[in-house]
Amino acid sequence: MKIKADYANSPVWKEFNVKSTLPEELQCLDELAHNMWWVWNYDAREMWRSLDEDLYEQVAHNPVMLLDRLSYERKQEIVKDKAIMKNVKAVYKHFRSYMDVKPDAKRPSVAYFSMEFGIHNSLKIYSGGLGMLAGDYIKEASDSNVDMCAVGFLYRFGYFKQSLSMDGQQIANYDAQNFNSLPITRTLDENGNQVVVDVPYMNYQVHALVWQANVGRVKLYLLDTDNDMNSEYDRPITHALYGGDWENRLKQEILLGIGGILTLKKLGITKQVYHCNEGHAALCNLQRLVDNIKEGLTFQQALEVVRASSLYTVHTPVPAGHDYFDKDLFGKYMGGYPQMLGLSWNEFIGMGRTNPDDDNERFCMSTFACNTCQEVNGVSMLHGWVSQKMFAPIWNGYFPEENHVGYVTNGVHFPSWCATEWRKVYDKYLKKGFYDDQSNESLWHGIYDCPDAEIWETRMALKNKLVKYIREKFAENWLKNQGDPTRVLSLLDRINPNALMIGFCRRFATYKRAHLLFTDLERLSKIVNNPERPVLFFFSGKAHPADGAGQGLIKRIYEISQRPEFLGKIIFLEDYDFQLARRLVSGVDIWMNTPTRPLEASGTSGEKAEMNGVVNLSVLDGWWVEGYRQGAGWALKQERTYENQGYQDQLDAATIYGMLENEITPLYYDKNEQGFSEDWIKVIKNSIATIAPHYTMKRQLDDYYDKFYIKLAERSAAVNANEYQMAKEIAQWKETVAERWDTIKVVSSDTSVIVNGAETGKSYKIQYVIDEQGLNDAVGLELVSLKNDQDPSDRRVKRVVPFELVKTEGNLYTFECNFEVNHAGNFKTAVRMFPKNEKLPHRQDFCYIKWLD
Repeated sequence: MKIKADYANSPVWKEFNVKSTLPEELQCLDELAHNMWWVWNYDAREMWRSLDEDLYEQVAHNPVMLLDRLSYERKQEIVKDKAIMKNVKAVYKHFRSYMDVKPDAKRPSVAYFSMEFGIHNSLKIYSGGLGMLAGDYIKEASDSNVDMCAVGFLYRFGYFKQSLSMDGQQIANYDAQNFNSLPITRTLDENGNQVVVDVPYMNYQVHALVWQANVGRVKLYLLDTDNDMNSEYDRPITHALYGGDWENRLKQEILLGIGGILTLKKLGITKQVYHCNEGHAALCNLQRLVDNIKEGLTFQQALEVVRASSLYTVHTPVPAGHDYFDKDLFGKYMGGYPQMLGLSWNEFIGMGRTNPDDDNERFCMSTFACNTCQEVNGVSMLHGWVSQKMFAPIWNGYFPEENHVGYVTNGVHFPSWCATEWRKVYDKYLKKGFYDDQSNESLWHGIYDCPDAEIWETRMALKNKLVKYIREKFAENWLKNQGDPTRVLSLLDRINPNALMIGFCRRFATYKRAHLLFTDLERLSKIVNNPERPVLFFFSGKAHPADGAGQGLIKRIYEISQRPEFLGKIIFLEDYDFQLARRLVSGVDIWMNTPTRPLEASGTSGEKAEMNGVVNLSVLDGWWVEGYRQGAGWALKQERTYENQGYQDQLDAATIYGMLENEITPLYYDKNEQGFSEDWIKVIKNSIATIAPHYTMKRQLDDYYDKFYIKLAERSAAVNANEYQMAKEIAQWKETVAERWDTIKVVSSDTSVIVNGAETGKSYKIQYVIDEQGLNDAVGLELVSLKNDQDPSDRRVKRVVPFELVKTEGNLYTFECNFEVNHAGNFKTAVRMFPKNEKLPHRQDFCYIKWLD
């Protein structure tokens, strides 16, 4: 017989897992790896690097993966290395001394809800500024030792990784995360099983696994629906940030809000304040309403309880940026809630409408948040005013500047974003205790004691570090995607760290105006190719996959960057992520921002630059309205010159060109014998000393406590005391006033001065007699005046003068307003009647208004 030349059956492969173990001497490293405290402690990061520098880079600075991939032999070598072991013990001791401090019981406890958190590149649960802010916030909560927990999602794919095609088209790549390789742990119940939260959706439940990221002293609970308990339709709820259609977005917001509260409830966690970071989490208040009603409260009583402990932070400057849901889609998932609340469907959906009775208006999460939170805030001084105007229709009868919407200007977590090189400078020249009192400007003035040469050496070290990072990280991708290898190598060689380097790096939305610099290419070419004063521009950022205009901007910039005159002078760096951001905000000389006014709610990348001696060049919008100091950066004025946006763009572009040509580059290149510009160093020092201290996350967190958390906790305690006595009293009072409001009438009035006019320097009196229908001093009156020459779309209150109650006779209350006229002119005046109760936190809490004849 003939023997076959080849004969083999198919292999029977079986899973064979080899678990990485640590020697007893290194067991502490597992605890350290699973607490993201190492993100902002450079001694810990250097310790991880010392274990295996090449591997540390390969795993993108993820210590969990580092420990998993360390060979058995290397671990034994580490145990025998006295220097490394000494460092390991020192870092762990530092960590334990940090962790063992008990939370500050004097400050209210907080539960913080956000759709995204930017903590480290290894945990891809963020997309941009909102997530970075939330991540920085809980890091600072840990450093400030406050009692806070947070709730978010564990995304399977996170946000996309960006690459560019050969013609500059953005390509979105989604890579699945292996949760077992992340610096997170499973949240376990008392039996050692992973906690599962059952979240109601229509007539079925979605089952969310609960994970936790330990962020220093703060626990961040992360919900995950990508598991076998859920159907193929519900597993993708936590697949991607802002992915899918509007139905999936609603499912996500149900999970974050309702599921978030159910998670805390299952874990036995209650807090004094509940903070919604954007409207995505607004439904947390719906679940809290349901829970309070189940305890025996009426809807109105429950609303008093929930409102008193709730804060909503808005990051969006335009109504179109909020989430709206059609009533049919909203009803599909939320139709069972009115019965649980004791409301009709129209009453329930009306809580998310500016006009509750408009059946054509969609349900808005932000409006629902405003109606269920006692406090609302924007994220900069200017954005606070923008938000007052944006939400004013919810509280009809009050002008925007009269409503209660406040602001806390965003900040950044200093230890996360300050480069190690600068940390060492600050340790050397700023006073002891600086890290515990970062927002104290006087402490930052120590930077003036630092020699100019040392400032310059630090800046050059970081510039060279950026260039080295770009050459190492991007060479392979560019060679693969951009064709001609000689062209790529030429580009890399042309990156000149001695040039004036300017960064424009942020989300590519059209209002950010990334195109502005390219308005006059001939003039731009002269600027970047000046042989004596070269300028180099770095662009980086992602456009949302559904934003064609933003992607078009990226393609346009890439095309320009490939032209011979701009090659190596204008560079687009793809896949803007945590690591690249750290290099850029510390490595360039100028951070440029050119948003359309006033569409930048705050912005924080420029604040990160401030911590690293990088100077801002920006439109006066967002945080820079407050931050700009003359001699510490450059600003394009806040006011618009043209209504036509195209004309305004041309003017702003010309202004930027002029600043670069006549101010910025001459200053930068006015170098002394030591090779640096003394006047440029002055700008850096002024920037660090006078701007940076006001934009730390420490200041932001303190502001939230001072402006919102403390008063919410105090009022909430009063409302809840004695089995909710105050909540019940206020609810009853509001119901009574609401029932009788339309029957309150004017019995008589004397308003002759309004009819006949007045003269300056004289005193006048207006009188009203009001029948309060048995409400017992429940109303107040005030005279409201407006300037008559104002734009009707932007009228501001000129003056508000309260009436005094001067006589009571049964149900009749006599009010008088005595006032002096000090300014001549033409005014509009009216008398406003409103409900009055000293237990209300502000007027918008019970917004009933009647304008009297």
